[in-house]
Amino acid sequence: MADIQIVPMAESVKREITLPLEKGDLSTSQNMLAKESQSVEAFKDVIFGSIAGIIGKTIEYPFDTIKVRLQSQPETLPLRYTGPSDCFRQSLGEEGLRGLYRGVSAPLFGAAIETSSLFFSYRLAQTALRATTYSSEEFNTGLPLRALIACGAMSGAFTSLLLTPIELVKCQMQIPLSTNSYRGANAASIIASVYRKHGILGFWHGQLGTLIRETGGSAAWFGTYESVTLFFRRHFSSSSTHMLSTDTSAVPLPVWQQMIAGAVAGVSYNFVFYPADTIKSRMQTEEVSDISKGQRKAFWAVGKALWAQQGIRGLYRGCGITVARAAPSSAIIFAIYEGLRNRVP
Repeated sequence: MADIQIVPMAESVKREITLPLEKGDLSTSQNMLAKESQSVEAFKDVIFGSIAGIIGKTIEYPFDTIKVRLQSQPETLPLRYTGPSDCFRQSLGEEGLRGLYRGVSAPLFGAAIETSSLFFSYRLAQTALRATTYSSEEFNTGLPLRALIACGAMSGAFTSLLLTPIELVKCQMQIPLSTNSYRGANAASIIASVYRKHGILGFWHGQLGTLIRETGGSAAWFGTYESVTLFFRRHFSSSSTHMLSTDTSAVPLPVWQQMIAGAVAGVSYNFVFYPADTIKSRMQTEEVSDISKGQRKAFWAVGKALWAQQGIRGLYRGCGITVARAAPSSAIIFAIYEGLRNRVP
């Protein structure tokens, strides 16, 4: 039987009261504190992830517009853009910088949802694995790398469900309405059109592509970040412990090391599963660019047609500029997220 001291205030007089606390009460109290701590950590993931995602998306968005325009060019017509530099030159000349940020409202909202849900579900997956597969005491401070890669894949699969509708609207806003115009549709008209033609499920057109990209990409994103983090801890840290970033007792890395780890993670995320993103973008923009002449195609049909017409080069069109913008964007996302987590109590 244990004792706790409760000191209430009454009429400006402090009285000390000693109450007995049974073992069962102590266990309940500890569980309540653990749940409260998990709720606080989840709230931090959402807030800090949202801030990091919005800042990262603001920096990378013009490059994302170029990527989508390159990906969505119809194969039945002469290519409007010969490459990233030509697309950037034409877009900037006709529309100015504002045109490269067309439709940015939806992606900023999407970036907040995507990044916050990735970090939130990543932590949630770790908690689930600690309660099941890795429940022994040796995993109290952190999970092995293979488990963190699996957690990354699970977080990506969850996030894909939230992201597909947002990306559908974003992609359709980024491309011109016709080959003779640089003007795109607005978000309200796109949402109304999709709902009128395809119902609520129409917003998840391209879900398989998003699922493949986010599941594999997030596994690569978190896995690479944790791997590079571990490398820095082993070779540059003065600490005797070599721990992953998720270890509760790990000392935060310097900002430059966090940014390098984030940059490498961003490159791996975008490069490995880029073809799935290309197919997804074509699926989501086909009605605007009149590729399908009013009929929606399935994921594998779009991929097969693209492969037959343009081969591997078509599947990786726009990959260079995507990887180039992913490195600084991902570096900033991880640096901001880790910085907020380490500095905000």
